[in-house]
Amino acid sequence: MPKKRRKRGVVLTPEGLQQIEQTRKELEFKDNYGERFTLEQLSEVTGLDFHTIKRVLACQQGVDKRTLERFFISFNLELTDSCYSSPNPHKRQDWGESICVADFYGRAKQLSALEELLLRDRCRLVTILGMGGMGKTALSVKLAQQVHDKFDCVIWRSLRDAPPVEAILANLIQFLCDEQESEVDLPENLGDIISKLIDILRQQRCLIVLDNWESLLRSGSRAGQHRKGYEGYGELLRRVGEANHQSCLLLTTREKPKEVASLEGESLPVRSFRLFGFHEGEEQEIFKIKGLTASEGEFRALAEHYAGNPLALKVVATTIQDVFDGQVSKFLQQETVVFGDIRDLLDQQYERLLGLESEIMYWLAINREQVSLSELREDMVAPVPELKLLEAMESLLRRSLVEKNGASFTLQPVVMEYVTGHLIDQVCEEITEQEVDLFRCHALIKATAKDYVRETQIRLILQPVIDGLLRVLNSKRKIDKHLVQILEKQREESPLEPGYTAGNILNLLCHLGIDLTGYDFSNLCVWQADTRCLELYDVNFQNSNLAKSVFAETFGGILSVAFSPDGKFLATGDMNSEIRLYKVGDWQQLFTLRGHTDWVTSTTFSTDSSTLVTGSTDKTIRLWNVTTGQCLGSLQGHEKSVCSVAFSPDGNMLASGSDDYTLKIWDVRAGKCLKTLQGHDSMVRVVVCSPDGQMLASGSVDKTLKLWDSVTGKCLRTFQGHEAGIWSAALSPDGHILASASSDKTVKLWDVNTGQCLKTLHGHNDEVWSVAFKADGQTLATGSWDQTVKLWDVSTGKCLKTLHGHNGLIRAVVFSPDGQMLASGSEDQSLKLWEIGTNQCLKTVQGYSDRILSIALSPDDQVLATSSDNKMVKLWDINTGQCLRIFLGHSNVIRSVIFSPDGRTLASGSDDHTLRIWDVSTGKCLKTLHGHKSWIWSVAWSPDGQILASGSMDRTIKLWDAKTGQCLKTLQEENHGVLSVIFSPDGQIITSGGHDNTVKLWDVKTGQCLKTLQ
Repeated sequence: MPKKRRKRGVVLTPEGLQQIEQTRKELEFKDNYGERFTLEQLSEVTGLDFHTIKRVLACQQGVDKRTLERFFISFNLELTDSCYSSPNPHKRQDWGESICVADFYGRAKQLSALEELLLRDRCRLVTILGMGGMGKTALSVKLAQQVHDKFDCVIWRSLRDAPPVEAILANLIQFLCDEQESEVDLPENLGDIISKLIDILRQQRCLIVLDNWESLLRSGSRAGQHRKGYEGYGELLRRVGEANHQSCLLLTTREKPKEVASLEGESLPVRSFRLFGFHEGEEQEIFKIKGLTASEGEFRALAEHYAGNPLALKVVATTIQDVFDGQVSKFLQQETVVFGDIRDLLDQQYERLLGLESEIMYWLAINREQVSLSELREDMVAPVPELKLLEAMESLLRRSLVEKNGASFTLQPVVMEYVTGHLIDQVCEEITEQEVDLFRCHALIKATAKDYVRETQIRLILQPVIDGLLRVLNSKRKIDKHLVQILEKQREESPLEPGYTAGNILNLLCHLGIDLTGYDFSNLCVWQADTRCLELYDVNFQNSNLAKSVFAETFGGILSVAFSPDGKFLATGDMNSEIRLYKVGDWQQLFTLRGHTDWVTSTTFSTDSSTLVTGSTDKTIRLWNVTTGQCLGSLQGHEKSVCSVAFSPDGNMLASGSDDYTLKIWDVRAGKCLKTLQGHDSMVRVVVCSPDGQMLASGSVDKTLKLWDSVTGKCLRTFQGHEAGIWSAALSPDGHILASASSDKTVKLWDVNTGQCLKTLHGHNDEVWSVAFKADGQTLATGSWDQTVKLWDVSTGKCLKTLHGHNGLIRAVVFSPDGQMLASGSEDQSLKLWEIGTNQCLKTVQGYSDRILSIALSPDDQVLATSSDNKMVKLWDINTGQCLRIFLGHSNVIRSVIFSPDGRTLASGSDDHTLRIWDVSTGKCLKTLHGHKSWIWSVAWSPDGQILASGSMDRTIKLWDAKTGQCLKTLQEENHGVLSVIFSPDGQIITSGGHDNTVKLWDVKTGQCLKTLQ
């Protein structure tokens, strides 16, 4: 029998070892440039020989207490009773190359959960799974230290250098058999060696920790496959997981081995534990240690950028301290997430991917948010069997590169930026070399995506591609040339080949600002092209596949919007006299309803959602069958435009308000007018019905609201307080509060029972034309001529959010019945759908009717000038009809054009609040006149051509020196915008017309109002 070694002395406890390691680390940083001390250096510091130092740090064999005291004194530490203990012959530990976890923080929940797996559930095989830098190694060491006293033996080993399985097994068995100083006798067959290990695991309760298991796995194949020559490790996992024993094998890995995947289960002794980033607040310790300064929001943004990845946060914290003087805000302004060691970390994982896995990663980066497998399949050019796609996604999940939420998948922010960078670099190279692959198989933007997603794609993918091409090719002209050559090559070699090449090129040309006139996209697949705001004059799409591309629709400015009470439909009324009915969800257009002969100013559904009612400036009301789109009838009786219609809750009664100053109550079934309510002194712009159907509320240009008994027609109350006309009103769901929107730029909340004004909401910079309550009555939405939608807290009157995106007067706002969405319709010919939770624009349905808003004839009657919705002024030859010239420069709708008396210059006024003076012969903009604060509706030259007059919705008329562009005088209107201005033949008087139905005469020299005609 071999002689048994005598157990004597004391060994370090985990607490004692941690003290030494912490101090050692500090000294290494201070005295050794952060490099780890060698045994020689430790010997010099402690005065102990190499062998003794190794025994002390191994915590296995006992040493004299005086030896430990000497070690501690050399590190300026005090040896307390908690730092050492007598060696237990039955409990041994070997920490190998485990890292120091003295500065471990956070992860309390994860440690607790893992302890339960090891101690309560007594799992045989546990895998800690997570992407690089998540802290798997540190967690495994900390866990082993916490539970070491519950095991007879604890051994920790790193597999970073991928040792042969026989070598690691020999090392494990040697330690577990307590044969540290002699070579253990092992069987020759691998299976027998594993059997010997399992026998030991049955006899003793052992914890074996094997770190960096991914070093043993293959690159360029499905996740979890062992490298050639390392298949024995897979056999080890299978045997340890299947055999009955009392020990635990704990792995850390970036990829889940396939053997683990086949053995694990929630109630089985083989489990996986996925490690994610720090929970909110846990990362603060890193920031504190690094001495960073930031607000709580900035720290949160930094943590979110890196998904709480501890290593990434340590790297970036060091960079912020060294490069940005510790200021997080400066770093965040750079919008750079992937760099240095973080890039190296991701490179290691990305290089392991298969082709289909890479394609999935690209599409997840392009989509920018969670998507399902079916959505990914639709994106891919080449058909992919569902099973193969599922296998590839499972592989990515095992590699810890993809995050799953239910049936949807996405990437962590840092991974998303990394993959996006790969995509941009590759696409730029392909375009430059004119050899496209990735460019053909992936869309740079998705025209069909939610608006806020597409805007992000433009900012983070499309524009960086343009910037990259400009760096290489130096000019837009050269980029244009390369893109056209790629188009021509594809049409010649593979016409109509499925792919995104042509769609990508169209989107690139659009954002490069290239004039597309004459471009040829015929016989090509033009997928995911967003053409809604493009001028496609003389662009050839003959025989093209336009799947997944989005074009503008033919409707005009949106005047009214309504959701059906069941939330299934949305209806719009527009300036083209048409009603469009959409299916909520996929936003498929079901019908275009025609019958009105003028603007459709109001739309509303019956309570059962079966009938749609519309009012029009053609003086009629029409009823439509929602299922068939058939017109059920027409109600006539108003003498002027119908501005508003409202159903009673029971669907039997309909109310309408008109420019003829009256309200009418109609019997829906009989189609008869039951009552005409009179009392307003001007146009009735809005009528709403109370939730119980007993009352009607109306708002008028006469600045008042009135409350009516819907049965008797009696006026119950008049609400006064607005300083200008009322355009819209809404009742809260409980019927207690009435909200009104006015030209005085305010919204007022009224107590229906008392008539008292509860609150006045200030914030809009121009007239407020639309208002709506959310279903819970807590939130109010308003739309204004200032081109914004605002959300308000009803109880406090505070503005919660301002939504930007429209370029024109917002005529209608309405919440969906479930309160999750808000729809807004504008004169800019767009319908926008907003997500209330995020305040992001989900979808824009863009119309394009290209209304001619103004025309002017040159003094010689040879040239016609036109302005329109498309922000352009065009000159036409009267005799030939040919377009002579296009003037570009305005950034919004142009409402007025006029030639100078000599015909050499042209003036234009726009919704961008500016006037421009153009040279007719060259098309050059001579001057841009700034000063108005709202839309300019009218422009006029004085007879001598010296003065230019402009009328605006900011309620002013401005007189300008036509040569210098200097503003000479501002004439102030009282309450209403100015729609029209004109000089008298002698140039001494200006006549203006306004929204208040008045005409005013002004003295040009003094600016005084001489007379008001009503």
